Amino acid sequence: MNKRAIILVLDGVGIGAAPDAAAYGDVGSNTLGNVARAVGGLDLPNLQGAGLGRVAPLTGVAAVSSPRAAWGIMRPASAGKDSTTGHWEIAGVHLTRPFPTYPNGFPAALVEEFAERSGRAVLGNVVGSGTEVLTRFGPEHERTGQWILYTSADSVFQIAAHETVVPPVALYAACSVARQMLVAPNDVSRVIARPFTGQPGAYVRTAGRRDFAIAPPEQTLLDALEAAGIARVGVGKIDDLFAGRAIRSEHTANNAAGLGAIHRALDALDGGLVFANLVDFDQLWGHRNDVAGFYQGLRAFDVALPAIEAALREDDLLFLTADHGNDPTTPTTDHARECVPLIAFGSRVRARSLGERSTFSDLGATVAEWLGVDFRGHGASFLPELLRA
Repeated sequence: MNKRAIILVLDGVGIGAAPDAAAYGDVGSNTLGNVARAVGGLDLPNLQGAGLGRVAPLTGVAAVSSPRAAWGIMRPASAGKDSTTGHWEIAGVHLTRPFPTYPNGFPAALVEEFAERSGRAVLGNVVGSGTEVLTRFGPEHERTGQWILYTSADSVFQIAAHETVVPPVALYAACSVARQMLVAPNDVSRVIARPFTGQPGAYVRTAGRRDFAIAPPEQTLLDALEAAGIARVGVGKIDDLFAGRAIRSEHTANNAAGLGAIHRALDALDGGLVFANLVDFDQLWGHRNDVAGFYQGLRAFDVALPAIEAALREDDLLFLTADHGNDPTTPTTDHARECVPLIAFGSRVRARSLGERSTFSDLGATVAEWLGVDFRGHGASFLPELLRA
């Protein structure tokens, strides 16, 4: 039977401030720990049984004496704290500088160039949440047909358009134009298409979001697997984060759809990698400081976990982790510079501590060794520590 590996990223589910969190303004951020305290303790029996309470102290989550999985924690080594940086680091790539951000909006010359090349003028060019920006600029957009351009604390160039004013295909084309434009020093991590529908005061973003990421500057785990002829299946925004290089994804609207896609991938894949992202923790709850929603999302995932484990074959390894933090209990609605949990499942896994890894890239190196390729990127494999003798 062919070996398979599953990397399941719970987007934004960090587990404590990284050692350099002060440099990012994130001292005190602890997504899982602070959510646990805020709700009076987490009721996550399946994650508890897997060893989550061994990763770090969490109110309500016991450090069980005999977990059924291996556990550890990973520190970020790349500069930055966004999804692209985190996923690239998992796949073996380190960045020496963070992607640029625009707390005062984008430079006027850049905006003018985008308007000229895309064929439409621009509204906004502000920092704000999507819902607020649509409320503020949506009616004028409907009247004029101009793009709504906005950013956040992340390195993102977001373009919103009402589907009855600008068809999504035209919005995607404009995002492609922006992606081509945005080179150093304005090499923004992601251009994001944000189609929406509805009426003034009741606008709704659709499931047609698309991310246009900058391409990784080095070889990734995905490139190495492709070169070796090993199958790769993405779930969620994975292909967007890697600029479509060496992987295709089933795009999903929410965590529930993502879980369904993971099961379909496991049913269809004989050997290789499933790389999945469950985005709701970050997109719906972290960025909106919705503690109750975040906790309910954790509980829903905990309920779904046994079915994922049941779908594993003898030669499968499943890794649960995250890409950064997004603590909904802090005043900011931004990503947080945090360490991330690492929990490894499989019939051949030895339930033990994997320690504190110095980089997310150790995970990619481990998957590479498990699947039989030489790639290690900027990581070190912990496979020998993971497997039963």
